[in-house]
Amino acid sequence: QVQLVESGGGLVQAGGSLRLSCAAPGRTFSSYAMGWFRQAPGKERDFAAAIKRSGISTYYADSVKGRFTISRDNAKNTVYLQMNSLKPEDTAVYYCAAYTGYYSGSYYYADGSLYHYWGQGTQVTVSA
Repeated sequence: QVQLVESGGGLVQAGGSLRLSCAAPGRTFSSYAMGWFRQAPGKERDFAAAIKRSGISTYYADSVKGRFTISRDNAKNTVYLQMNSLKPEDTAVYYCAAYTGYYSGSYYYADGSLYHYWGQGTQVTVSA
């Protein structure tokens, strides 16, 4: 069992920045690739970013590439999502998740069904 707790959401003006954190107490955190997903009101949950267990490789949705940066600190059992140049369309509930799929690569990391453990979500609201 992996418990994930997100924090760092809030209200920010367009063009601003936020950093989300996802803490995963326990010794198994470094065993999982991690992902960030988001769900806007009335829309399906979308992939935002993912990072391999080592932190060396990262993957991004086209909609956030160049603006968001995912990172992790395995010593602190925490994964981060630095969000810059925020836009109103980034408004959503953001979830972190632990990847439990067998294969690696952007195709698989973008598939939410391959993540077994999810946090409760944190709201990000970007005003125009």
